[in-house]
Amino acid sequence: MNIETISWQNNRIRIIDQTKLPGRLQYLYINNLRELWRAIKELKVRGAPALGAAAGLGIYLAVKDSRAKTFGEFSAQLDLAAKYLASSRPTARNLFWGIERVCRVAGKNRNASLPRIKELIFQEALRIIEEDKLSCRRIGELGSALINDRDTVLTVCNAGILATIDYGTALGVIYRAVEKGKRIKVYASETRPLLQGARLTSWELKNKKIPVTLICDNMAATLMQQGKVAKVITGADRIAANGDSANKIGTYSLAVLCAYHNIPFYIAAPASTFDLGKRSGRDIIIEERDPREITGLFFRQPIAPRGVEVYNPAFDVTPHQLITAIITDKGIIRKPCRKNIKRVLK
Repeated sequence: MNIETISWQNNRIRIIDQTKLPGRLQYLYINNLRELWRAIKELKVRGAPALGAAAGLGIYLAVKDSRAKTFGEFSAQLDLAAKYLASSRPTARNLFWGIERVCRVAGKNRNASLPRIKELIFQEALRIIEEDKLSCRRIGELGSALINDRDTVLTVCNAGILATIDYGTALGVIYRAVEKGKRIKVYASETRPLLQGARLTSWELKNKKIPVTLICDNMAATLMQQGKVAKVITGADRIAANGDSANKIGTYSLAVLCAYHNIPFYIAAPASTFDLGKRSGRDIIIEERDPREITGLFFRQPIAPRGVEVYNPAFDVTPHQLITAIITDKGIIRKPCRKNIKRVLK
């Protein structure tokens, strides 16, 4: 399956509109920052590494036609664009990392001409995309060594091609293991309320001709009790300095179940997802989303009484004690997490 989740095409950002999957593979062309903000908020583009790329291209999109006369004026426009784009989704570290990275390039080159600074921002955004391709393949290579022939792997949400540029983190581990000739079966947790496991992960795996079985989120414990899960691998949206990892809601539940059933629980994420400024998961802001995602999205009629109170956090935090290892593009991080994070990511 040769697709790119996000790219620069004809002076615009091109993304796969993931809200249309699995019914239709449709590309969406984004012409301005407001459209990109909406696409991120509505999860038309999603996944930590993909959001890093979206951030870089988005900042360039915001300033490429700037008529600023001085760097001070240009910098003010850059700052406004950065703050606006960052407000779309507060938990995903790569979104902020991408914004910070291209803005830093502008600051370092403040004495260059403004057209040159714009070009440098654009080049940095493209570099983020190319680096992600290599990063995911490195994660896949390292992680595949943890997968045995005939393993059955459970995953949640979507940490594959659609969450990155073209390969994946958690699913990248599976893809690489299969490329090496290992026979792998995957259980995809549906991942309520937005069904990224049902709509996206199962779509990817079927297109890759990798055996996949879709389950409801609350079936995982029974599968483990029956001995049908060898390992769990998930992605991450932000990882604190001690290894606590924020990921799609339901990830923490799987980690707890793995601890009880003595099943390895792995996180797969690039170094750019780590936020060493956060001492622990308690410092990670958790996004709360529209109640309608629970009460009626994807259904022809509402499935809950009108006006019912809804709690809809998009993410939960898995404590580092429950994580067997974190697979990164820099190496595999094992316990003790805080010490080994510093060593591996240095």
